[in-house]
Amino acid sequence: MVDAPRALPDLDALGPAAMKVMIADQHAVIEHLKLIIAKLRRMQFGRRSEKVDRQIEQFELQLEVIEASRVEPVQEPVSTPTPKAVPSAAGKRRPLPGHLRREVHTHLPEHKDCPECGGTLKKLGEDVSEMLEYIPASFVVLRHVRPKLSCARCACVVQAPAPTRPVDRGLAGPGLLAHVLTAKFADHLPLYRQSQMYAREGVDLDRSTLAKWVGEASHLLEPLVEVLRRYVMNTDKLHGDDTPLPVLAPGNGRTKTGRFWTYVRDSRPAGDIAPPAVWFTYSPDRKGEHPQRHLASFRGILQADAYSGFNKLYEDGLIQEAPCMAHIRRKFYDLMEAHQSPIATEAVERIAPLYAIEKEIRGRPPDVRREVRNARARPQIESMRNWLETSLSKLPRKSETAAAIHYALARWNALVRYLDDGRIELDNSAAERALRAVAVGRRNYLFAGSDAGGERAAVFYSLIGSAKLNGLDPEAYLRHVFGRIADHPISRIEELLPWNVAPSLSLANQAAA
Repeated sequence: MVDAPRALPDLDALGPAAMKVMIADQHAVIEHLKLIIAKLRRMQFGRRSEKVDRQIEQFELQLEVIEASRVEPVQEPVSTPTPKAVPSAAGKRRPLPGHLRREVHTHLPEHKDCPECGGTLKKLGEDVSEMLEYIPASFVVLRHVRPKLSCARCACVVQAPAPTRPVDRGLAGPGLLAHVLTAKFADHLPLYRQSQMYAREGVDLDRSTLAKWVGEASHLLEPLVEVLRRYVMNTDKLHGDDTPLPVLAPGNGRTKTGRFWTYVRDSRPAGDIAPPAVWFTYSPDRKGEHPQRHLASFRGILQADAYSGFNKLYEDGLIQEAPCMAHIRRKFYDLMEAHQSPIATEAVERIAPLYAIEKEIRGRPPDVRREVRNARARPQIESMRNWLETSLSKLPRKSETAAAIHYALARWNALVRYLDDGRIELDNSAAERALRAVAVGRRNYLFAGSDAGGERAAVFYSLIGSAKLNGLDPEAYLRHVFGRIADHPISRIEELLPWNVAPSLSLANQAAA
């Protein structure tokens, strides 16, 4: 039912002061609505990048014209000598990767003897060129035959033990299981699409069968993920974030909103050589009790956004807050894009040099980072705070720009903590990068079938994300794990973590090459 339109206020009855307040409120509402529209337009139609350089699109068009003109023939007068073209560096083709398998096809001339005089031909040299080809993957049936041998003198019968399978009495081998899981959780192919792809190759693997494999595989990997969780939490600086996940609510045919939480251990920007890792977990809602339970044993620095559920973690001082400059910048960036706010534009321009400093010192030890930040970033940070406070006094109280400044100033004391602690990053990009896989996958499978499905997905996101952080092909890593985990001693399960597996995978790749 549509509400009846409200009567317009009697402007004649309003005094000048009340009129100014009403106009200011209306301007604030209009500004807010324009910002929402601009955000929605950018999400639906615009670029996701928040780069400020507005000449990028122009440069890309110029490059397109240049590249196209390089292959267009130019008509020259016959009488004018054409200088020999000098190949440009941009036109050089990169060599094909050396690790790829090479198939040599030798093309012999059709003449066995000299076509001119009939003499014997001898090798003068050869021309070699390469072409990149793709051979579709294929299914292979591995038939394990175990002959039974009996003794001719007694009743003894001997037979080799049956080879282990990733899933007891399961049909899928380690490679197929790894392929299905990587396709779903790294390449974002839902199971029904995979089933259709396999059917084109004449293999009937229905969706229910694939779903059963996902469930059995997640159960098999749970002990490994628990070891991974303990490793992630055993650090003094952690990145944390969360993202929504639509989940089918049983009984009513609708979806509810579950939550993926991610915690990343990655101190490589501060010169730490410890392997990076990420741990995902799922919860059916976004209550603050979940991160409080996840981080019950953690002590150190938590780099996260301004979610209120984290606030209780900071009360006793055992966990220190390190906010995210990217979130502060994003609020100003949206205002700059929505209605070219001069204050928002200047805020984005003031933040840019801070990131330039971080780029220079990435990978340096914490003490070096602290020294550089105090010498170069601190004056800019202090100047920016004074400028924000001055700008705030000139803005309407309810404006969006004022709200962005309030958001920044409310976190300023925690934000500047990074100046005196070289372990802390300027933003929480490590956790946001880890969540990209969830965001892309969410567009493909739309929603999870149940809370249990969210918990299973967290298992695979944890291992695949950690494999990627350590430079491993996630499918090769999962194939390695599934080929060994059934027989691997639980007391040495940490040997199957990505960074411990990396040397074996490297040797296997060298042998294959």
